[in-house]
Amino acid sequence: MIKPGGEIIMETKRASFAGAWYPDTGQACENQIQTFLKDKKGPLKGNFKGGIVPHAGWMFSGSIACRTIASLAASQKADLVFIFGMHMHSYSNPCALTKGMWETPFGPLSVHETLAAAIAEKQGITPHSPRTFPEENTIELQLPFVKYFFPHAFIVPMGIPPSPLASEIGRTAVEEAVKLGLDNVIIGSTDLTHYGVNFGFTPAGTGEEAHAWVRNENDEKAVQSILDMEEVHILAQAKNHHNLCCAGAVAAAVAGVKRMGADRAIRLDYATSYEKQPGNSFVGYTGILFE
Repeated sequence: MIKPGGEIIMETKRASFAGAWYPDTGQACENQIQTFLKDKKGPLKGNFKGGIVPHAGWMFSGSIACRTIASLAASQKADLVFIFGMHMHSYSNPCALTKGMWETPFGPLSVHETLAAAIAEKQGITPHSPRTFPEENTIELQLPFVKYFFPHAFIVPMGIPPSPLASEIGRTAVEEAVKLGLDNVIIGSTDLTHYGVNFGFTPAGTGEEAHAWVRNENDEKAVQSILDMEEVHILAQAKNHHNLCCAGAVAAAVAGVKRMGADRAIRLDYATSYEKQPGNSFVGYTGILFE
């Protein structure tokens, strides 16, 4: 958009979950982030090229997402952050935000329009403006962390279906970034098992026994598939065990970091919403880093 005086106004995607799923002011977000950084192990040290983060409200999974992204920032001064996410079916069309900015409580993040357009064209991905890109907690919940820890980086947010196309998109994204001379990191956003009557998934009954099954068996299978860095196994886990809600985003992230030279995955943390709010319906979360 161009004002009458010639000034270019970038179209901005508004934050849809601020004030509900996470704080809506910069000061409140920073206070929460500083608390998160003191949790458990805190950020990890390494030469990390990407990570997997959860995307529930910050009270449930914000600490894991924060410490994972902080670990990336401690090891990489990236020009660009890829954010892969979205709840999709295997037959869904991938999509990308290819222009404009996305609002956060710390100020807007700008899309790298040249790179986003190049990836979309090469992979036949549907391009979106801030007005048409879906409202998605899987991506938005990460953006305040990205702005805080990578304040000058561009972003390329993308929705990736759980299909073999995910690996192609992950590799292509990195290759196109390299052509432009951009140093990047990759964030793949997913939660794990959605268990209970609220989700129509109750193979282990209810209560603490069900929580133990999710934690020690079903989610552990998903986490191990990510640690093994095998995209085919990741997609199979989601299909056969219902333990990854955004397996396409995970597979794309794994393919991308492997293209960047990563060959090892480290588990930063694991938790479930049951631990904060016990009940018959709950969700698992993990943070994983690749180097």
